[in-house]
Amino acid sequence: MTDKQLAEQLAAGNTQALEQLYDRYGSLSYSLAVRLLGDAAKAEDVVQDVFLRLWNEAGQFDASRGSLRNWVLTSIRNRAIDYLRGRGAHERREREIPEHVEAVGGGSDPWQEVAEALEQETVRRALQTLPPEQRQTIELAYFGGYSQREIADMIRVPLSTVKGRMRLGLEKLHSYLQGRGLVDE
Repeated sequence: MTDKQLAEQLAAGNTQALEQLYDRYGSLSYSLAVRLLGDAAKAEDVVQDVFLRLWNEAGQFDASRGSLRNWVLTSIRNRAIDYLRGRGAHERREREIPEHVEAVGGGSDPWQEVAEALEQETVRRALQTLPPEQRQTIELAYFGGYSQREIADMIRVPLSTVKGRMRLGLEKLHSYLQGRGLVDE
């Protein structure tokens, strides 16, 4: 079965196609993940995450944009980088709390929490008003932590296109939020 046929079978929900995809690219994916992460157990987690995501998003594969092999390996690389970025932040925050420590402070402020929730919802609505390309670029940059160069490589467009989408999207977000009183002039 060719990679194109395999991708079509994956998109159709054929579980045997997933097995064949793993047989074909699993060991290569694992080797890449181990090389990037330097840890076999973490590499297994990354490979499992990626193959599950590929199964769930198989319909998004576009053979005209690249090979199935590159799609799999790019997904492994990106997930490993996400893991590395997240791991460092998690390890810095993780501290053991002694059992004898008592909680102090005023607790949560319900009014502040409500205000923040409303602001978050407004930002979500603002993002939904953007054209898909601009929304994707902003989400990858601000929520995914990717640089503009990484985004350009991931979505296979020129860097200048990513910069333009980012600028236009941020201008539209600013206008939307300014109109709702969340951003000063």
